[in-house]
Amino acid sequence: MSIEELLAKQEITDLVGLYMRGLDRLDRELLRSTFHDDATTDYGFFKGGPDAFCDMAMNALKEHLANHHMIGQVNIDVEGDTAFGEVYFQAFHRILAEGEERDLFISGRYVDRYEKRNDQWKFAFRSEVNDWARNDPATDDYFAATPDSLRGARKPDDAVYQREALRTS
Repeated sequence: MSIEELLAKQEITDLVGLYMRGLDRLDRELLRSTFHDDATTDYGFFKGGPDAFCDMAMNALKEHLANHHMIGQVNIDVEGDTAFGEVYFQAFHRILAEGEERDLFISGRYVDRYEKRNDQWKFAFRSEVNDWARNDPATDDYFAATPDSLRGARKPDDAVYQREALRTS
């Protein structure tokens, strides 16, 4: 494997992480930055370009109390300035259903095509293949028992956006 291929795989893996951060922090600008302008998406229930996708995703997630996407195996095949990926994920969503907090878990894989243009890798095509889901009542009382725990938040309140505070902590 060449150094160029290793660098491409790392840059694409970083891209995948930024995509997830965009979803979890409701950071539309970050999410949108991961796509080429002419990219397409296919989630089954949604097919479209990056702007419409980002709008749909932000609208779908904004009512959730929390989101947390985890990445598993990342398999990337690089073919010059094009690459193909299979990225395993597990998505946690704390939702309200009929006034009850519930934990929705969705697991599956992203099947992608990435393209390097102007020296930058981005999504040219992204699809989501769902393998399983669970929707359970929320049963955790951890945060009630530890009210001073640091908690994740949306942009701009999440700690990841507090770069100046991190410099001096």
